[in-house]
Amino acid sequence: MKKILSVLLLCVTIFTFAFNSPALADATAGAKIFSANCASCHAGGKNLVQAQKNLKKEALEKYGMNSAEAIIAQVTKGKGAMPAFNGRLKPAQIEDVAAYVLDEANNKNWK
Repeated sequence: MKKILSVLLLCVTIFTFAFNSPALADATAGAKIFSANCASCHAGGKNLVQAQKNLKKEALEKYGMNSAEAIIAQVTKGKGAMPAFNGRLKPAQIEDVAAYVLDEANNKNWK
């Protein structure tokens, strides 16, 4: 019985680490990067170009932008009026911005 439990625990541990990347992004650093690069269009979670596509939790969910991966892709590649930041920001900085945006949307709702 102990062997079965040990194997099961090992499998769960491997599965957890294999399919979940650890959260290494830093929302505090992301806030500084956001302020310097994104706030001109997205101050306070708003969107000065397309008001309905703001950074509030409801809008992120509605437009499929409620994950770090989606935000990272949008910031990296750009889309529509939003410029691509690939080359302007390092991948780790973009991850930090995504962490900040999600933290603000989920925990503070840009208050």
